[in-house]
Formats: sequence, structure tokens, C-alpha cells
Amino acid sequence: MAPSTTLALGTLPGKLIALPGVYSPQADTRLLAEALSREELDATTDVLDIGTGTGALALCAARTGARVVAVDVSWRAVIAAKLNAIRQGQRLRVLHGDFSTRVQGRRFDLILTNPPYVPSARSRPPSHGAARAWDAGPDGRAVIDRVCAHAPALLRPGGVLLMVHSAMSCPETTVDRLRTAGLTARITGRTSVPWGPVLRGRRSWLQGRGLADEGVEHEELVIIRAEHL
Repeated sequence: MAPSTTLALGTLPGKLIALPGVYSPQADTRLLAEALSREELDATTDVLDIGTGTGALALCAARTGARVVAVDVSWRAVIAAKLNAIRQGQRLRVLHGDFSTRVQGRRFDLILTNPPYVPSARSRPPSHGAARAWDAGPDGRAVIDRVCAHAPALLRPGGVLLMVHSAMSCPETTVDRLRTAGLTARITGRTSVPWGPVLRGRRSWLQGRGLADEGVEHEELVIIRAEHL
């Protein structure tokens, strides 16, 4: 896909409503917005945003005229995304529930996702609370692996998946699983950001798991781009 001429590089909507417990746009959101700006979107493009949160990325896509469906398991996120769409004057279809069931049988030209990816001592992701936006099991892949498994069925031929997650969650495994599922896949972007309070609060556990070295204060984020040929 050629670069879009209607979406400024990495520009996120301003003054977004973020209800308590809803993930606010951060460095990973901005990195994914930059990746999105390099795709060609127009009024014929069908976009799916998995785990929309405030709807920031869905709204970026909607600004190009694309038809956007946003999904989140959090009712508060659904409400926030709908309110932000109204405030931004953009049309979004926002659905509550698990993406694999809410859009089953549909196909899209572009899938965006900033999934939970932080490794956690919990054996499975939480079912409620703010941590649901980032905790993703001991290897950080509880949601990532589900996206990899379902993406081929959700993409049209030529469709693209854009996913952001931490290097702690093994991006090479993501690339391998997407390729095994029949997509082309590669890492197309990287950035390093300071650790936030979540990672600082579980430093000892991460070091014990071999996921962080002593003295490390930065996390690497990656963009993975996969295409359905």
C-alpha cells in the first residue's frame, strides 16, 4: 500500500475522553498511528480496530473516510470511543465484546491492534479492572496469539494487519505464527520508551523470568506488519 495523503504522520486526535480504567493513548498508540499513516485508506477501505480503548486509532482511520469498526471487551472503552467519535465528528461503529465473535464472518482491508502485551505473574489475563488493558499472562501473549490465529480469516486478500507490542512479548514468535498462518509478516518499526509504573512495579518478577536485565529502564516497542496475499 502507498502512503496515505490524508493522514498526517503519527497524528492522534486531541482532547480524547478516557473514562477510569480505559487505556489512554501512549507511546505504543503513537507508534501504531505512525504505521497507520503509511497505509493507503479511503472511503472503500474497511478497517477493524481490536481493543479500541478511547478509539484514538479508530478515529485516525476514520479521518481518511474509511469505514471503521472498533471492538473492545470493556463497556467503559465502548462508551469512551463512542463519545470521542461524537466529539471528533467521525463515524465509528463501536462494538462491545470479544473481537473473534463480534465480527465473525466479516473481512477487512486493514486490522489495527494495540493488544494487552505486558507479561504478568497471573496465569491468565484479568477479567475486569484497568489491568485488563495491559496484563497478558506470563509470556504477554494471551491476546497476541489469538490475534495471530484469527487474522487470516478476518483479512481480505491484500489486507494488512498492523500490531504493536513489547519486545518482552517475543515479536519473532508473532512473525513466525503469522507466517505459519499464511500471511507475510515482518517487523517494520521500533522505538524505545522509558519504563512506566506497571513495569517498574514488577521489576523483580521480570528479572526473575529473564525478561529484563538488571538496571534496564527502557522498553522496546515494535510494529509488526502482516499481509494476506
